[in-house]
Amino acid sequence: MLDSVTTRMTRLTSILFGLILLAAGAMGQDSKYPSKPLEVSEIDGVPVVLKHLPDFETVQKDAKFINSAAELRKELGERPVLTPVDFSAGTEAAFAPYDAGKLLIVEYTNPQSSIDVDNAVLQSIAQRPETAPTAYRRVGNYNIFVFDGSDQSAASTLIDQVKYEKMVQWLGDDPYMLKRLQRYMVSTTRDIFISTLEVIVGGIFISILVGIAAGFLYFRYRDKKRLESAAFSDAGGLTRLNIDELTSQLPAERPSLTA
Repeated sequence: MLDSVTTRMTRLTSILFGLILLAAGAMGQDSKYPSKPLEVSEIDGVPVVLKHLPDFETVQKDAKFINSAAELRKELGERPVLTPVDFSAGTEAAFAPYDAGKLLIVEYTNPQSSIDVDNAVLQSIAQRPETAPTAYRRVGNYNIFVFDGSDQSAASTLIDQVKYEKMVQWLGDDPYMLKRLQRYMVSTTRDIFISTLEVIVGGIFISILVGIAAGFLYFRYRDKKRLESAAFSDAGGLTRLNIDELTSQLPAERPSLTA
């Protein structure tokens, strides 16, 4: 019986784990990028910020779309000058290696955010010149870095080739507000769904383990009581005739009740 319960528990856990994997895969297969970019090319679906890299067709294979601090650290490691870079509110970045150095373009959705980061980056460069990038410049809503270059002049020339072709003027509400809200709702719904599945699976798994432990202790207790019995009786504690001679014989002489 214990083997049957264990087998059923294993099958149930496998099924639930498979459902979690299928749900996570369905959520993550909408795009080859970690999350949907704010702007993509209508021709090939490539994020627009990648198209602004110099000679994009040449470096397309090694180019990376970045929209989180974790991805940025993965590509460039821990660099103090990049600490002010914040990927909230729709910030996106493009990264690609060149002969002149590793080029990073960080695009903000409004000029003020780019200006704030620019001031923080310039302050970091002044305080830690030994960790400063080979070249740095703010162009429009872009904050452009070149790292690990051997020639500052070549790095500056590389920045000159960045294609900034936008002029953003918001006379009303933020046009990206709806997209950011949609991204937030999708991300939150996904996290809640996965967390709920984890809680359900964990609760079922713990309940099964507790049930198995309780059943095992109960059957051990019953076996112990059965082994301690002199003979088996199905009379349930009632008086019965010893026709089958399975019950132990009572003493032939009972003690007298009178003194």
